[in-house]
Amino acid sequence: MKSFNYKKSLGQNFLKDKNIIKKISDNINPNENDLIVEIGPGAGALTKELVKKNCDIICFEIDERLKEILEAIDSDRINIVFKDFLKVNLSEYIDREKYNHIYFVGNLPYYITTAIINKIISESDPYEIIIMVQKEVGERFSSKPNSKNYNSLSVFLQYNFDIKKIVNVSKQSFIPMPKVDSMVIKLKKNKKYIVNDEEYFYRFVKDSFAQKRKNLKNNLKNYDLNKLDRILKSLGKDLTYRAEALSVVEFVNIVNELK
Repeated sequence: MKSFNYKKSLGQNFLKDKNIIKKISDNINPNENDLIVEIGPGAGALTKELVKKNCDIICFEIDERLKEILEAIDSDRINIVFKDFLKVNLSEYIDREKYNHIYFVGNLPYYITTAIINKIISESDPYEIIIMVQKEVGERFSSKPNSKNYNSLSVFLQYNFDIKKIVNVSKQSFIPMPKVDSMVIKLKKNKKYIVNDEEYFYRFVKDSFAQKRKNLKNNLKNYDLNKLDRILKSLGKDLTYRAEALSVVEFVNIVNELK
């Protein structure tokens, strides 16, 4: 890959550290009736480990210059799709009825990390998501209330998944070397929380954090503030609090009372 022209516009930083590749692979343990979806396989360093898992694999790669390299990987259970993951309709490629569990894995470009995760959650039913993200972003995913990194995405992910850090990854583990360090995290589907209306829940959380420096009263003017105030006071809080003061379970309880 020495002569390969890496495209910054595609967020191409290929992982070269074999120890990290093995740690990622070791954290994916599917059965033969499961599916692995790899986002952005690049030159296939991780893909070559995934094909040993004895399950179906779909890889979405936007860069057709990598076609010859990826299609040389020897496996009759791999399907490589040369399309932009964000633009495909996942239901056209993934038969949910066919597989027991679906695993998503990938080294996500920093600038579209949130968009990719939102797509996975909204268009699929992921059992586990094992991804490499910017270290700061990974810390935000599992951050707790009243911390500077806690935001609406923290709530969304913790509502849907148990989040575990697998390993920190130095920027020197990539070629070309990015400007920041990374982190591999595992998101495992949980069933801890139940809300009456998930669409309403997501909208309420997003609105609560609309302007992070403002309190709930200012961010939630379009809601029934009298009812909301009564609910908050039952939790020992009120409308003068900011969204960052509310835990995931408190958001769930508030929404179930409001709706």
